[in-house]
Amino acid sequence: MKALVKTKKGEGFLEIQDRPIPQFGDDEVLIRVAYSGICGTDIHILHDEFAYYPPVILGHEFSGEVVEIGKSVTAFEKGDYVVGEPHNLACGKCYLCRNGHIQNCMDKRSIGWGIDGSFTSYLVMPEKLLHKVPAGVSLKAAAMAEPAAIVAHQLLERARITPGDQVVIMGVGPIALLAAQMARIAGAEKIILCGCTNDIPYRLKIAKELNCYDRFIDVLQEDAAAIIMEETKIGADVVVEASGAGSAICTAIKVLKKRGLLCAIGMTAREMVEIPWNEAMMKVLDLQFNMSSSYNGWNMALSLLGSGKLQVEQMIGVRPLNEWQKAFADVENGKAMKLLLTPMAD
Repeated sequence: MKALVKTKKGEGFLEIQDRPIPQFGDDEVLIRVAYSGICGTDIHILHDEFAYYPPVILGHEFSGEVVEIGKSVTAFEKGDYVVGEPHNLACGKCYLCRNGHIQNCMDKRSIGWGIDGSFTSYLVMPEKLLHKVPAGVSLKAAAMAEPAAIVAHQLLERARITPGDQVVIMGVGPIALLAAQMARIAGAEKIILCGCTNDIPYRLKIAKELNCYDRFIDVLQEDAAAIIMEETKIGADVVVEASGAGSAICTAIKVLKKRGLLCAIGMTAREMVEIPWNEAMMKVLDLQFNMSSSYNGWNMALSLLGSGKLQVEQMIGVRPLNEWQKAFADVENGKAMKLLLTPMAD
């Protein structure tokens, strides 16, 4: 089978290789991959900016069909459409695992960076990490379950957006638009998107189709802090930081009301970000850092996809695996919202 492999450490070193169809164990299933989404993590691995263990097949946001099952598997059958949590090889022994936070296990080696992932034709996953795709949800839409689960975990389970909240979202990418939709679903009174001029022709058009915001601010042309304070009167209840931009993080602190919450989902490209620390202290802000997804987050995301309340098809573009270079470049340069790769013929 053809696979997109990070062959060794360093900038680049991604190439299509021939790999054998993987073997599966008693408690595992073999999945024929339908779609696999390009994540910011994959871009970071391309540029040697994220932990990984080469040689390794990239990709961790997938949907597919079960084609073989191990003899101990009871919850899935051949022909089931599935998605899966990328929490492979969590140790099960550390304080994080024992407290139910396997997604944050320090020894975790997940598909797509720690072990072989989904940018290929077949993938092996343990039964315990799989979920069935809800009836009526396409495999294309289901490939968005992993980023949707991250947002559901952070925004609905941890940040707990409530009816009447005024929410500011920094960014207009896939995570931002998932967050905007979930804030709307949770009953937010006002949702303000902050983005850049180059977001307007493409990304903002999709946001309008999703009807997931009340006001857009072009931070390059407008005074975002002044507008947000005018719109919210006393400041935002919650700011979702999904851009990774240092300037956006500073603005978030400035526009939050006293005792407001900064929900940080976007990773920054820089190791250090300067913030107005004393202002955050004086406002008694809550700062919530987030990473990965929980079991409940997956349940919520799949339920929202199944009900039709969460819309993702408008955000998706599809490319064949052999066009990965252009696909990665388009994602990195903001020329696409969310791109899914499909396997190559063997």
